[in-house]
Amino acid sequence: MPILDTNVVLRHLLQDHAEQSPRSTAYIRRIEDAEVHVVLTDLALFEVVFTLQRQRRVLRTDIRDKLIQLIELPALAITRKGLWRSVLELYARGGLSFPDAYHVELMRLQGDTEIISYDTDFDRVPGITRIEP
Repeated sequence: MPILDTNVVLRHLLQDHAEQSPRSTAYIRRIEDAEVHVVLTDLALFEVVFTLQRQRRVLRTDIRDKLIQLIELPALAITRKGLWRSVLELYARGGLSFPDAYHVELMRLQGDTEIISYDTDFDRVPGITRIEP
């Protein structure tokens, strides 16, 4: 399956490019209709969130809503869709950066409870113990 690059997702979500946005939306519609099957990598998903939040100032709840809708498409393959839903929900509640929300949800999935970090945001997460090196 082909990999869906970050820029196609962003052009679709942002509708900010006269030529590329309509083409990206048309391609996403083909994924919705299961005409094409694609892979969205973890790294691309991180890049989409980073760009939407940091560069475009999109609200976390809007990011969550848009990306959950996208990752739920059956013709879009992404590793551990359930994990990503949980990460996006935790991230949207605020208090943690997107990478930190990912780490917390990955830890929960794996049954881990400890993280080695200087980031005190982890101290507010129930069931997670932060350990400084």
